Amino acid sequence: MRVLLRLALFVTPLLCVATPSPAQDIAEHFKAIVKVSSIVPGDARTADTLGTERQGSGVLIDNDGLIVTVGYVILEAVSVEIETADRKIYPATILAYDHDTGFGLIKIAKPPDVRPLELGKSGELKQKAPVLAAAFGGATNTTGAFVVDRREFAGYWEYLLNDAIFTSPPFPQFGGAALIDQNGKLVGIGSLIVPNALEENGSMLSGNMFIPIDALKPILADLITKGRSDTKNRPWLGLYSEFFRGRLFVSRVPESGPAWAAGVRPGDIVLRVAGKPISGLADFYRKVWALGDPGVKVPLLVLRGNEPKELTVNSTDRYKWLRLNPTF
Repeated sequence: MRVLLRLALFVTPLLCVATPSPAQDIAEHFKAIVKVSSIVPGDARTADTLGTERQGSGVLIDNDGLIVTVGYVILEAVSVEIETADRKIYPATILAYDHDTGFGLIKIAKPPDVRPLELGKSGELKQKAPVLAAAFGGATNTTGAFVVDRREFAGYWEYLLNDAIFTSPPFPQFGGAALIDQNGKLVGIGSLIVPNALEENGSMLSGNMFIPIDALKPILADLITKGRSDTKNRPWLGLYSEFFRGRLFVSRVPESGPAWAAGVRPGDIVLRVAGKPISGLADFYRKVWALGDPGVKVPLLVLRGNEPKELTVNSTDRYKWLRLNPTF
């Protein structure tokens, strides 16, 4: 009930909340948001889960045609194109995919004659801060929202974001959408719709998770010049899981990945990593990553039915497992 009351406090002013900047500026902001479409081969590692034809939004962030989007829209793609607000189509080149943050970068050779969105300071966003969530399509694909929480986010695909932005109400066109602050600056890129944007006293409020733009700034130069950040790669298991009622359940195991080769199967419950118990999804990842670099052996104690099993996963580098184009 308290969550619902807090939602009312957040959402009631939405109809009258001030836009981040004057109307003419808002219209210019919308022009910087483009549609991103990609084609992925059928034999791509992510084809079964993410599809072979993907669409989302992207945001023009400089005058040279650089566009930031959410990585899964372009992951393993062989071709990408963008559509601008004036309905012109441009082929785009994939520059980078960063698994640690979830960002993707693409570039077009002939930038559209629009003003790029300036990068803001996502670290300054606090609870109840009003924002705009904007996808390609202008005002009809834009909604007012509020920041309802800042916390870490652990994704089932071996992904951990330390300071995610959670907003509400939910925005359905979230993939690659721009999160714009009151100064008209870009502070986040849309990643997911989530049932627990805010959790309180056993109740949950649905909303979106945005990747904070501050996570892009320290790695942007590396992504542009190298296609990868200089951050040390982490060992990857190929084990998709969720933490529920104090247990880590394995939900999916790609048959081409290292966890499958080690004997891990869907339905297993992971109890320990290298002899240490697990207290959550983020804790699981940190314990695995603490063991070393990609290639390190990861001892797991799993429960299958009523039978405990000790399995050792020969971890790998996720970038080498993916069929990236180009190969970063």
